[in-house]
Amino acid sequence: MYDIPAPMLAKSVPDIPDREGLSFEPKWDGFRALVAWDGSDVEIGSRGAKPLTRYFPELVDAFARLLPEPCLVDGEIVVAVGEPGAQRLDWPTLSQRIHPAASRVTLLSQQTPAMFIAFDLLARGDRDLQDRPFAERRAELVDLLGSLPAPVHVTRTTEDAARARRWLAEFEGAGLDGVVAKGLDQPYAPGKRTMLKIKHARTADVVALGYRIHKSGQGVGSLLVGLYGQDGELHNVGGVAAFSDRRRLELIDELAPLVETDAAGGAVTGETERSRFSGGKDVSFVRLRPERVLEVRYDQLEGWRFRHTVQFERWRPDRDPLSCTFEQLETGSAYDLADVLQ
Repeated sequence: MYDIPAPMLAKSVPDIPDREGLSFEPKWDGFRALVAWDGSDVEIGSRGAKPLTRYFPELVDAFARLLPEPCLVDGEIVVAVGEPGAQRLDWPTLSQRIHPAASRVTLLSQQTPAMFIAFDLLARGDRDLQDRPFAERRAELVDLLGSLPAPVHVTRTTEDAARARRWLAEFEGAGLDGVVAKGLDQPYAPGKRTMLKIKHARTADVVALGYRIHKSGQGVGSLLVGLYGQDGELHNVGGVAAFSDRRRLELIDELAPLVETDAAGGAVTGETERSRFSGGKDVSFVRLRPERVLEVRYDQLEGWRFRHTVQFERWRPDRDPLSCTFEQLETGSAYDLADVLQ
């Protein structure tokens, strides 16, 4: 079996670079996976320490049947939902695949089967390709896997920056996360941020509805924020974090006038919904009266929530909280996943 290295990583840049020597590809919104196949056994490594092999038996079976020779492949595991002609990636459905019960894993592998999108080849047979330029690795990847049927796919690429910009705009409608740029002459660099990623970035005005105390016990760890739906209710859509030590303490004083209190004068608390990723994490928060608006930066909306933690931009004292609705959010136009996989 191959030794599975740490995956090569990417650093964020604001725009599509317009220079020679780059290869662009869609940024798939799934689980990063390095697949090792030695001719008899399959192992799926993750970006973190947790192997993914047991959670995707349908992919293990597909790799064993379809991979033409021993290899080590870098790619992304994704799950698509929707009818043919209107499919898109779906993160919540994918995240449900990480389950401790073997019976549940088996059921989900049948109900929501995953796909593997290959985008790099690290080894082929007894040849280690990591020191070779990406252009060579890409050519070997297409040669090895380009003709395989689903659920194995090879990502599309382009060296045209203008086309990459179109992908950035269009492919979001199929649930993708942006665009990645790689140097054509670049070797594989495990654990290093040598690729470039360009993600969707937007701003929204949201209502501060509560805060969690920092894990140190001092100051605000994260702000909970909400948006009003068509039902007139204020919905929790995510959190704002990454405050400095000084700012965390300042926020306690700034938000004190907004803290909801009970008849005895104590702060009213609530709990956010738990997920399988919460574990023993404290999900309680101090409730705030929904009177203060802030502007945040976000990259993507998934259902009724921001896909990732959002970033604080500024307070908006000029905004009426009731004006902070889902209608203000920019989302990608629908785009069929099948058109991205071509």
